[in-house]
Amino acid sequence: MAPQPAEDVVIVPYDAIWAGIFRFERRRIREALLPWVQEIEHIGSTSVAGLAAKPIIDILVGLRRLEDARECIPRMEALGYEYVPESKLHRPLEGRQFFRRVDEKGLRSHHVHIVAVTSEFWEREILFRDYLRWHPHVARQYEQLKRDLAVRFRTDRDAYTDGKSAFIRTVQDMAREERDKKKPR
Repeated sequence: MAPQPAEDVVIVPYDAIWAGIFRFERRRIREALLPWVQEIEHIGSTSVAGLAAKPIIDILVGLRRLEDARECIPRMEALGYEYVPESKLHRPLEGRQFFRRVDEKGLRSHHVHIVAVTSEFWEREILFRDYLRWHPHVARQYEQLKRDLAVRFRTDRDAYTDGKSAFIRTVQDMAREERDKKKPR
């Protein structure tokens, strides 16, 4: 695959088509990874109805065992995804495999994170997504933060991502606390 072009951070209004794009990809990925896949979830801002986002579909693939992720690499590549090893990224992968796909213009269109379905990464991503879905006022705060950061760090994806980190951790903590309060004792 050709080197990834530098891309500006651009936030666009929510597009209902994102859910359909995810469903299509989920079906393709499930068929390709059938021996290992346990769950596939739509995560990130494109998974939250009404939330403005970078137009990149984030997909979380949960395997029974992370050790099986290596077997998934050639199958994901056959679907048009590029495997991106940790050595090519600016941040650690935290027990996951990462893939990306670009559109006909060479811009990122999909990110796929392959993890063990029992991993902390899986839990954090689902908690964050669900909390934003259940708390629209928090989703609006997140959207405003992303818009502000996109203006400030338009040409620096890493700074944009780092700028969201504290907010995301806070929301994940609130989501975990809310979930734990609902658990029967």
